[in-house]
Amino acid sequence: MLAFFLIGLLVHLVFFASIFDIYFTSPLVHGMTPHQAALSPPAKRLVLFVADGLRADTFFELDKNGQTRSPFLRNVMEQSGSWGVSHTRVPTESRPGHVALIAGFYEDVSAVAKGWKENPVEFDSVFNESKYTWCWGSPDILPMFAKGASGDHVYTQMYPPDKEDFAAKDASKLDTWVFNEVKHFFEFAKSNETLSNKMRADQVVYFLHLLGLDTNGHAHRPMSSEYKENIRIVDKGIQEVVSVIEDFYGNDKKTAFIYTSDHGMTEWGSHGAGHPSETLTPLVAWGAGVDGPQLSSNQQFQDDFLQEWKLNDWKRLDVNQADIAPLMAALIGVPFPLNSVGILPLEYLNNSDQFKAECMLTNAMQILEQFMVKMIHKKETTLSFLFSPFKPLPLSKQQDMLRTARLYIQQQQYNEAISLCKSLINLALEGLSYYHTYDRVFLGISVVLGFVGWTSYVFVMIVKLHTRLSKPISKLDKLSSSDHLPAIFIGAGVVITLFLLIQSCPWTYYIYCLLPVPVWYAVIKEFRVIQNVINLILTHPPAKSIGFLLLVILGIETMIASFFYREVLTLGLVAFAGWPLLSNLFHQNKVMSLSWILFSFILAVFPLMPVVGRNPSIRFVTGAGLLTVICSCIFLASFRTAKTKTVETILNRSVYIAQILSIVLSIYIVNTTHSSLALKHGLPLISQVISWTTLASSLLMPLLSSTFLFQRLLSIYLSLMSTYLLLSTGYEALFPLVLSCLVFVWINLEQETIQLHDVSPAQKQLSMMDFAQLADRTEVRQLGLDDIRRSYFFIFFIVTAFFGTGNIASVNSFDPASVYCFLTVFNPFVMGALMMWKILIPFVIVMCAFESIQVSTRLSSNSLFLIVLVISDIMALHFFFLVKDYGSWLDIGTSISHYVIVMSMTIFLMFLSRLAEILTTQRIRLQEKIKQHYT
Repeated sequence: MLAFFLIGLLVHLVFFASIFDIYFTSPLVHGMTPHQAALSPPAKRLVLFVADGLRADTFFELDKNGQTRSPFLRNVMEQSGSWGVSHTRVPTESRPGHVALIAGFYEDVSAVAKGWKENPVEFDSVFNESKYTWCWGSPDILPMFAKGASGDHVYTQMYPPDKEDFAAKDASKLDTWVFNEVKHFFEFAKSNETLSNKMRADQVVYFLHLLGLDTNGHAHRPMSSEYKENIRIVDKGIQEVVSVIEDFYGNDKKTAFIYTSDHGMTEWGSHGAGHPSETLTPLVAWGAGVDGPQLSSNQQFQDDFLQEWKLNDWKRLDVNQADIAPLMAALIGVPFPLNSVGILPLEYLNNSDQFKAECMLTNAMQILEQFMVKMIHKKETTLSFLFSPFKPLPLSKQQDMLRTARLYIQQQQYNEAISLCKSLINLALEGLSYYHTYDRVFLGISVVLGFVGWTSYVFVMIVKLHTRLSKPISKLDKLSSSDHLPAIFIGAGVVITLFLLIQSCPWTYYIYCLLPVPVWYAVIKEFRVIQNVINLILTHPPAKSIGFLLLVILGIETMIASFFYREVLTLGLVAFAGWPLLSNLFHQNKVMSLSWILFSFILAVFPLMPVVGRNPSIRFVTGAGLLTVICSCIFLASFRTAKTKTVETILNRSVYIAQILSIVLSIYIVNTTHSSLALKHGLPLISQVISWTTLASSLLMPLLSSTFLFQRLLSIYLSLMSTYLLLSTGYEALFPLVLSCLVFVWINLEQETIQLHDVSPAQKQLSMMDFAQLADRTEVRQLGLDDIRRSYFFIFFIVTAFFGTGNIASVNSFDPASVYCFLTVFNPFVMGALMMWKILIPFVIVMCAFESIQVSTRLSSNSLFLIVLVISDIMALHFFFLVKDYGSWLDIGTSISHYVIVMSMTIFLMFLSRLAEILTTQRIRLQEKIKQHYT
């Protein structure tokens, strides 16, 4: 079975990776030549201010006194510059946001996952094309643009990483540090001729990355006084820096300024998803080459921000985030970044129509060249008779449109030239998308064939190994059915390989296309098993078979619907509450049945509550901890059946007492840590040490406890709960407690079900069952229809464990408040790992309960899990068809997340099933050493 587990894991990893090859491969192409406008640019230098994590509404709105928080920038908007809203794309994180701003393209999802600080792919940027660029700010952002630059002309100055502390008294000091360093830099340049000469050259960029707002937003929320005060500090700092720069250059009117943000932030202090508060960021531009304010009284937008911001009379010029890169390039006359897909926003330029037309032509040629490189590459790697070009933009049309645009410029028909260039850009972008997704259908069919084949194979294995439907096959049948099969499938594999080889396909294509071959061979080889299943179905009335099929479809679709609407989980749990009433369990054990109904209704409340993080309250964490202590003490009291005090009994009791004390300590740590942070005293070292110690021991302590079923489960729960409390900020701390109570009752009711149907021989009471002894059992029963319900319950509880306290947006968004007991200095990978463990803890609780049910109902440790695998794979295939890369970015991000979550869930369940087996059956025996010590 180990071999099957490893093969299954490998197959699911392939399916998981396929989504990125099919939908989200890197958009970058290489081999283009730089394009820049022929006319002299309006600015010699550009200053880019990026206020990390700044929301558009918080920046533009007036305070309760009717005053702006940014008087300098508000005056710029009304007197000397242009403004608007920059629309970002998901994921709304710092790295992709800065790449879009400075390089002009939207980074693919897989590249974002490879890190914040290094470049997973090489890309061009405005910084790279500049003569010199000086950067100040965060060590998380600056290095990727310095290392991506060709030559040694991008200089960075960064503060130490430990300054990015969410527990700092005043995170705005990060921004003050940047402003002070810039002022010192210009002061030093006055006495350094070499540096001064470099700074007075053309095509110079200054980049100020301001992280204080993002840090304050995470720590105190964007509606806090700290966040709003930080906006004032940034405004004042920008005013001072602008004055220093203008003074240094003698007010030569050759400096352009741009102020914007990489992403916004939700009201509860997170970002990453596609909520408007995360995707709408401010844009203010002024200085050389930038148009001044334009009066406009009748502006139509989908939002009501103009009225709220009191900016009805000033023209709002919205852009896509990637459009800012070509704007910066046009202002200082550098080539447009080679991979940019931004469209130059002409409304921001204050220059001649000829300059605007030349810039748009340059923009069109730069994007068109990407289209040509992509087309040539695809044509060279596709068989000529299979190649289908992008018909709306053939080579002849490209040449005609470029020739016509140049002719318009020569004839001074600039508006016509600009309009034609915009049409050419839109066609080229459509063509880029066409060739980027050229192999999508081909790869999609291959993956679906693999998916269906694998699910069919698992189903065949269930029937063959764990049911009575499998009949022995005679040697004659075996020979006749499998004579030619190997040759047919080997031939198919050879043909597919040659086809891919001729087309010079990437190595991943071989995996996706060849995987269905051995999988379907294994399925067809077991054709007799499938035939037996069909014969069995035909023996039943059609209405009964169709009814059962509809019930299965309804169950799976209900879980799929819960990914879109959490409230569906509430309906499911309410329906689950009726199970004892429909199955005669209520008459057999009224106490357990009533407990099941009670806890089902309580758990059903959680999906109706706001997602975690929006309304933090440590009182809930304290209450959950105290309830856990009380329930544990009651549970322990019921275990005290032995009157003799053996060494093992004393040791077991000591383990439980230590775990209960750990819960109490966790309550104390959570309260003292958040109290310290609220007072801005920082994270206490003792709290940090205890938190990490608790986490490290959480998987070790259960191994010291008794392996009797409920005693071991209690020990596992207490260990996990102590960690979960440290990672909680609100009502979610109650969730594992209610979930554990429900699955404990579930274990009891499943035992009653076995006795009710008399499926297996007489067994011990649940409380007397020993995981260690039952793990080595040889008596196992075959699967029945009731086991499908058990597997469905398990998956439903797993989905509830995931979405019970959150949704897609809350999972995608990054809210570090949950990890403040462990660390407050920004470290995305450690913080992400801790958040992942918090998500997995309810999974482990459900998985251990499922392991207990397999043991107590005398099933093979793999039989129920195989049914789970079939159901989860059907769900994953469903979400595979729902993945899309069009529409709103919230829809796109959600569709990716659904598939990734289901596939990750399946992969994690494979690991967690082994972890649950270890946690329930293994034991570290210390009593032997204690006995030796006593003797």
